[in-house]
Amino acid sequence: MTFAHPALFYSDEESYIDGTVPFVVEGLANAEPVAVAVPSRNLTLLQEALSGFAHLVTFIDMADTGRNPGRIIPELRAFADRHRRAVRIISEPVWDRRTDVEYPACALHEALVNYAFSGRDLSILCPYDISSLPHDVLADAEKTHPVVIDASGHRPSDHFHPARVVVATHSLPLPTPSDAASTLVGAGAMAAVRAFAREQAVKFGLARDRVDDFALAVTELATNSVRHGGGESTVRVWTERESIVCQVNDNGHITDVLAGRTPVHANEPGGRGLLLVNRLADLVRTQTTSSGTAIQVRFDLGDKKAT
Repeated sequence: MTFAHPALFYSDEESYIDGTVPFVVEGLANAEPVAVAVPSRNLTLLQEALSGFAHLVTFIDMADTGRNPGRIIPELRAFADRHRRAVRIISEPVWDRRTDVEYPACALHEALVNYAFSGRDLSILCPYDISSLPHDVLADAEKTHPVVIDASGHRPSDHFHPARVVVATHSLPLPTPSDAASTLVGAGAMAAVRAFAREQAVKFGLARDRVDDFALAVTELATNSVRHGGGESTVRVWTERESIVCQVNDNGHITDVLAGRTPVHANEPGGRGLLLVNRLADLVRTQTTSSGTAIQVRFDLGDKKAT
C-alpha cells in the first residue's frame, strides 16, 4: 500500500458506518495499526460499531487534539512513526461546528497532509458530512483529496490541487483592530515581550494556568519573527469571539509549507518554536506572502471544546 488520502462523503450515521468500519476492519485483518481521529460524537459512534475490535484501535478525540488543526499532522505523524509497516488512519478535521475563523486552518491542514505523508505506506480516510457542511467546504475537499468516495463509489477528483489551497489560505488577510494593544519588538527585547504578553493575558481574563502558555507562545513567535523576519516585528493583542488573540507581523516570508508541523530530532538545533506554538494555542492562522508574514494565535477565554 502506498500513500492514499481519500475523502469520504457521508450523509447520515448509516453511510458513515458503511464507509469507515470496513476500512478499519480491513486494516486490522492485514495486521495494520489503525487510528481513528474524529470529533467526539462520531468517536462514540465508531467505538460502539467497533466494540469487538476497539481494543486493537487507537482512538483520538479530534475535538481535543484537532482543536487547533496545526496539531493534527504532528499527532498523526507520531502514530505513523511508531510503526514500521503500513498504517491506516481515519481523520475527520472538519465538522459543522467549525467556525469561519477555524475553517481556513482546517483546509490548509488537509492540503498539507498530501505533502507531510507523501511516499509513506499510509492511508488516511477523511470523512465529510455532506448533509451539514456547506458547498464551498466540500469543494475544498475535492481540491485536497485525490479520490472521493460517495454513494456512487470511488471516483478520482477532477479538482485535486492542494498547492492551490495552500496559496489561497496563506493569502487570506488577517486584519487587526485599530485599538489592539501593540509593541514593537527587536533583538534582545524578549523579556519585555514576555511581560507584555502576561500583562495582556491577565488583563483580559485568561485562565491563570494558561497565562504562562500564552506568554511562551507569544515569545516564541516574536523570537522567530525577529530572527527570520528582518530584525524586528510588531506584536498586537486583543480579544475577539471569547478568545484572546495575538498577531505578530514582520517582513519575512515563510517558504516551508510544513513549518511547525514537522517533528524535529533531538540532535537538531532549532526548529521547535512553531511546533511549540501549535501545541499551546487553540488556533494558529498564518498569512505569508512575498511582502511579509502575519501569524495569529488564539487562546480560548472559556471552555469551547467542540463536539
